[in-house]
Amino acid sequence: MAEQGSESFRHLRSKADEELEAIAERVRSLARAQERFHGLLDAFLTLNRELELPSLLRELLKTAQELVGARYGAMGVLDETGERLADFIPVGLSEEEEQALAGVPLPHGLGLLGHLIRHPEPLRVETIAAHPESVGFPSGHPPMRRLLGVSIRVRDQVYGNLYLTDRRDGLPFDEHDEAVLVALASAAAVAIDNARLFASVRASAELFQRLLLPRLPDLAPYEAEAVYRPAPAPGNRLGGDWYDAVPLPDGSCAVVIGDVVGHDLYAAAAMAQARNMLRALLYERRTPPSSVLEKLDRTLHAITDIPVTTAVLARVGPDDAGGGRLSWSAAGHPPPLLITPDGSARVLEGEPGLPLGVDLAHPRPDHEVAVAPGSTLVLYTDGLVERRGESLDEGLRALEAAAGPLARAPLAELCATLADFHPEAGQDDTAVLALRVPGDGPPTA
Repeated sequence: MAEQGSESFRHLRSKADEELEAIAERVRSLARAQERFHGLLDAFLTLNRELELPSLLRELLKTAQELVGARYGAMGVLDETGERLADFIPVGLSEEEEQALAGVPLPHGLGLLGHLIRHPEPLRVETIAAHPESVGFPSGHPPMRRLLGVSIRVRDQVYGNLYLTDRRDGLPFDEHDEAVLVALASAAAVAIDNARLFASVRASAELFQRLLLPRLPDLAPYEAEAVYRPAPAPGNRLGGDWYDAVPLPDGSCAVVIGDVVGHDLYAAAAMAQARNMLRALLYERRTPPSSVLEKLDRTLHAITDIPVTTAVLARVGPDDAGGGRLSWSAAGHPPPLLITPDGSARVLEGEPGLPLGVDLAHPRPDHEVAVAPGSTLVLYTDGLVERRGESLDEGLRALEAAAGPLARAPLAELCATLADFHPEAGQDDTAVLALRVPGDGPPTA
């Protein structure tokens, strides 16, 4: 009798242990589901914040790999025909595995990847090598057994495919893994569409900005070149940078560069207004640059609501020594840079004056220096010299050091090199305008 009771107790205890384990497994399953839910929510938020397409695709792939717990993952982006892959992004490969695949052509969309292109339903494969459409792996490719793949559709068109191989725990991919990947693909479709729209708007904004800037006229015997660089930082902002060069009736020429406060359509339109008004004033008033800026300030104030604008206006004319005479006035703008043919470069220090649109009664200073034959005057916007955590003086000294070796470079090369002189990959748009005085200087292209 005692033995029967003991056996019943063991049976009940075993049954209770099984029930407890089942409950524990359900709790673990719920915890995993909750973790995946929060992971998906974080992924949706992250993907919709990212507007740079390359970063977006890599973030999508890494998120899918982490949420499913896959050893490897990859994403293929279709070309314009929709039949082959134009881009292929892998994750999970070790440094040794990447080296083993160095020189191996990227997949073009055949085999199982091609199947996902032609049949955009989710695909779970237990044994890759046994699938009828598998074409195998190239030499040096790490072994992969299981595959889970989905297509990504953007506006009802297949954009690419996303697949994962081999869970780290060794288990097959299940319906929960598939649901996670399908959800990510749906979120990615919206994010990719947003990123492409953003890229299109940014390209249009940059084109509009460039169309507003002038083609420099023939200033012979002077030579002039200009370069504009939009800010590479994320954003579809229109810049307020502007420049111009104007031949004057007395044989001299005027060059100007400025920056309207703001980064929108309003700032771009204001920039065009200011530049056109200044052209008219330069022809009308054969006076020092300060007087021209003063008249421009009063005109803008009287007939427009243009925001605060910085500018530096310079006038260069011949002198009796065969070189030139430079006079300039600045309105809250970084000072001009003068490069002589011997390779010395110096910022032309002087009182900068107030920006346009601040105080009409405040006097505007003029400055004047002699310019040796073959010298180059460089005007630029503040995006060229602003450094995070450093003073403007430090940025100006760095610019002098970069400009000196370019004294005998063709003007187009000089402008392009300086425009690329972004201390921190450029957080602002940048314009550079260079004017070379005739004389014993370098030939230009």
